[in-house]
Amino acid sequence: MNWKLLWLFVGCAVVLTQCAGCSPEEKAIKAYSLAIRLDSTNAKAYNNRGIAYHNLEQYQRAIEDYNQAIGLDPTYAGVYYYRGTAYNHLGQYQRAIEDFNQAIGLDPDYAFAYTNRGIAYDALDRHQRAIEDFDQAIGLDPDFAFAYNNRGFVNMNLGHYQRALEDLNQAIRLDSNFAFAYNNRGSAYYHLGQYRRAMADYDQALRLDPDNALAYNNRGRNYSKQGQFQRAIEDYNQAVRLDPDKGDAYYYRGNSYDELGLREKARQDWRKACELGHQPACEMEE
Repeated sequence: MNWKLLWLFVGCAVVLTQCAGCSPEEKAIKAYSLAIRLDSTNAKAYNNRGIAYHNLEQYQRAIEDYNQAIGLDPTYAGVYYYRGTAYNHLGQYQRAIEDFNQAIGLDPDYAFAYTNRGIAYDALDRHQRAIEDFDQAIGLDPDFAFAYNNRGFVNMNLGHYQRALEDLNQAIRLDSNFAFAYNNRGSAYYHLGQYRRAMADYDQALRLDPDNALAYNNRGRNYSKQGQFQRAIEDYNQAVRLDPDKGDAYYYRGNSYDELGLREKARQDWRKACELGHQPACEMEE
């Protein structure tokens, strides 16, 4: 009889009973911690506990577990991929790229690794390299909505709005519940001056994801463009509530207050946006 396996099953049952109110991630952390205590050479247990920490946005703890998994099994492509995504979330894009390189070296057909490496390249303003990675991911998986969305986002930021629309349309065809694709397509329409279409996409993004601060911010800009400053302010309020550490919503809300003649409120928002690193807001205060 495999006593370690038996104790693992018994231990997991006890853990899950004692943790009835825990989230799935918290339950996973407890179960994998027990597995590691029973077998400290179990690379998959470290990797899976890392994923649970990752899903709780505890990226540094996740990286510590991924490090352990890699130390135990340096040929485990998935661990490099997950550690790379954790580095992406922490803004450590060069380290992320190094991990995605390792994952791709071990598994050249790893479409997710190409896509997330593309995200890192884009964050470093290496936009063409990003597009090449998204192309590669789509070549490996033509039904990969996430890759189409990301390539569309980069094309939009490069001013290639028609190309962006083609990619974002495809992302939505593949996944009709992809809130970020609707948000990004709305922004492409916005830049093309197609404000009604932009509004419809922002509305859909928020129906699918009511906590999407970026979609509120973008819809607010769309309202502002059409002179609906009070409705814009309502959306910026939501964006600030959901993500109080991003300067964009404060800046644009300040602009809307200014349009309504509420100069002091505008100054307060511009000041806050400047504190958060939004340079155009700093210039408004000069």
